[in-house]
Amino acid sequence: MRGPGAATGNYALECAMDELAYKLDLDPLELRLRNDAAVHPPSGLPWSSRAHKECLERGAELFGWPRRMPEPRSMRQGDMLVGYGLAAVGYPWFRARCRARVTIRHDGTAYVCSAGTEIGNGAYTVFVQLSAELLGLDPEEITFGLGESTMPLAPQTGGSGLTGAVGSAVHEACRGLVSDFVVLVGDDSDSPLRGCTIDDVEVGDGGIRRCGDLSQSESYRDILARHRLPELTADGESVPLTPQELGMAPAGAFGAKYVEVHVDADLGRIRVARALSVIDGGRILNEKTARSQIIGGTVGGIGMALFEETVSDTGSGRIANATLGDYIVPVNADIPDMQVEFVGSWDRANPIGTKGIGEIGLVPAIANAVFHATGRRIRSLPITMDQLL
Repeated sequence: MRGPGAATGNYALECAMDELAYKLDLDPLELRLRNDAAVHPPSGLPWSSRAHKECLERGAELFGWPRRMPEPRSMRQGDMLVGYGLAAVGYPWFRARCRARVTIRHDGTAYVCSAGTEIGNGAYTVFVQLSAELLGLDPEEITFGLGESTMPLAPQTGGSGLTGAVGSAVHEACRGLVSDFVVLVGDDSDSPLRGCTIDDVEVGDGGIRRCGDLSQSESYRDILARHRLPELTADGESVPLTPQELGMAPAGAFGAKYVEVHVDADLGRIRVARALSVIDGGRILNEKTARSQIIGGTVGGIGMALFEETVSDTGSGRIANATLGDYIVPVNADIPDMQVEFVGSWDRANPIGTKGIGEIGLVPAIANAVFHATGRRIRSLPITMDQLL
């Protein structure tokens, strides 16, 4: 269910691109490189960031794409037909309005919250990590709250947009809270930060310090204690701007997928032997969880391409394979070792530099690899043995 509509649309588009490349007698990689969009095609605005070409070229290098023999059915490994497939992938930019609240308590620890939900996507991990960075605290000193309607407004978890929305709101809330601390000590003769503005300071070591001068610093705990305050709280709001307001086209995630499939020449059985993903995800907050997102999407793509099919009974209209005993999904033995690499840099469309990476799919690369291995263009999913016999 990742990217409903987008996954099937990407499959149709990238298979058509692959078919066009063969029609032109052109390497599918070269066709995509020649048509890379330097600016946003509908508006002509520059991208907020875009490393799609780098994804394609780095992927070709890591995968060994130059070893590919261009003719279908021209590569073999024993009795197996070998196919190399490539697909360019992307998921559009999405960021909804969002709010967050941050509180520094008397002991110097922080509580940050927003009403988004954690559904196994690693939200707690990256939001704690981001909050710690923005406040100059250790992650162990941050408690992050999610999933309650009493918390500040947040959008749904979906559209690859939660990190950008909540993270941007957390950024504004943390910056607002640090500014409030600076104002609090602005006329305080006992503070080494007296007379500072928000632009004169940085965070670190549990408090605030003058930029470039570690000796001129003060902890949140000491500031609150001296001013007899139990805590200090600030709210932040993230409001997405239009491309015209930004002066650039907000770029979603881009990537390149390379797969190698082995197809039994006699039986038509398909195995994915290798899968490589090179992704432009903007700033990656946590590479371990981000890599897991890409692996999860890839496994879903393998299921969509080769296994998963809803079968309806023609007489009753009921779903005939409504249990996991009948609805086939990939298991460990169906999944190869997967390589994931991130390229690209900070995306300028939001203050934390991220893009959404939860819905980058894989299906077209498998279908294109099957064509390269067998010479048969399959235009329906899943691709099954009987279609290749």
